[in-house]
Amino acid sequence: MQTRLAPEFLNTAAGEAAEAILRRCVHCGFCTATCPTYQLLGDELDGPRGRIYLIKQVLEGAEPTRATQAHLDRCLTCRNCESTCPSGVQYGQLLEIGREIVDRKVPRPATERAAHWLLREGLTSPVFPAAAKLGQALRPLVPAALREKLPPKAGPRAHQWPTRTQPRRMLMLMGCVQPALMPNINAATARVLDAIGIQTLVADDAGCCGAIRAHLHDEAGGLDDMRRNIDAWWPLVEGLAGAGPVEALVMNASGCGVMVKDYGRLLVHDPAYAERAARISALCKDVSELLTPEVSALQQALERAQAASPQRPRLAYHPPCTLQHGQQLKGGVEALMRALGFDIQVSRTESHLCCGSAGTYSLLQPQLAHQLRDRKLAALAPLQADCTVSGNIGCIQHLQSGTTQPVRHWVEVLDEALSPG
Repeated sequence: MQTRLAPEFLNTAAGEAAEAILRRCVHCGFCTATCPTYQLLGDELDGPRGRIYLIKQVLEGAEPTRATQAHLDRCLTCRNCESTCPSGVQYGQLLEIGREIVDRKVPRPATERAAHWLLREGLTSPVFPAAAKLGQALRPLVPAALREKLPPKAGPRAHQWPTRTQPRRMLMLMGCVQPALMPNINAATARVLDAIGIQTLVADDAGCCGAIRAHLHDEAGGLDDMRRNIDAWWPLVEGLAGAGPVEALVMNASGCGVMVKDYGRLLVHDPAYAERAARISALCKDVSELLTPEVSALQQALERAQAASPQRPRLAYHPPCTLQHGQQLKGGVEALMRALGFDIQVSRTESHLCCGSAGTYSLLQPQLAHQLRDRKLAALAPLQADCTVSGNIGCIQHLQSGTTQPVRHWVEVLDEALSPG
């Protein structure tokens, strides 16, 4: 696809990057078949191909409008289209560029700006855990849109972390909302790693991976979050803390994993951080990616816990888009859990489609998000599972809001099987 950049985009990093991506577009339309919003709305401009043309027009000098902004906003950034594209178009990067340009040119209404600010600052604030506890205590008084995002109060096991010193050491990002809303995911991850001789370390000064600000039109703030995390992790990465360098940076929220694996690209032009960002990205691994080579050790741990043949729940697995499309890790969770003796199945029809969570999308686009959630749950229902599992807190929260069946992180189920007795 040929593009003639407007003068304001010539010789700029954004213009050159966008032009290189657009050059690969062949207008085949395969992506529309796997785009969730196109499936729901049937509008070409609410599919990847239409959004690419809108961005192309803006780069060529056309003035964007509120309608342009709305079509770009309705994208989930699930990146299913990237998995489908035969030309390898990096749609996600192009959308980042397009959204930033359009937001500079099209002012948002005050209500939207306020909502974005509240989400950016509220979800990443140090007072968020206290606010979440208050919301759980006053659940009936919380607005419905927020109430469905509040899980029940966590049990005592959610705060039981291993205390043993292990021969292998790995870093883990706690995340910004996960410790407050679903702390057992982090604790369960640490316990599973402990069972196979890996000690989990946490850098107290690390926080949000940068995705929340970056996706809510604060690119500079997102980059600052990334730099803060790199500074917090670096002594442990370099082994300056006195016990040798860590082996990996483990992620149990696949959305954070996508972002951290992208630090190297996003900070490539920052002379102070480019090299360290690339090193961090190379160390980052999803917990399923990390545990796959450890199957034998996990099997032995299951035997030690006398849990080799217990009655285990039948699991329905929803692969997060951030894992299967963003990180291009497909089938790893299912293969791992089956190798460990679990009955885990995916939807026979729509396992590739987004559930509608997509970070803050379900709060900003609730109507579309709920339609996609209900469609996903309907596709999972024929599996007749005892429990639905996923690998990202956003998916887990969102799916749980539409069903009474338990929805959990798969590592929590593995942790329970590894628990003695």
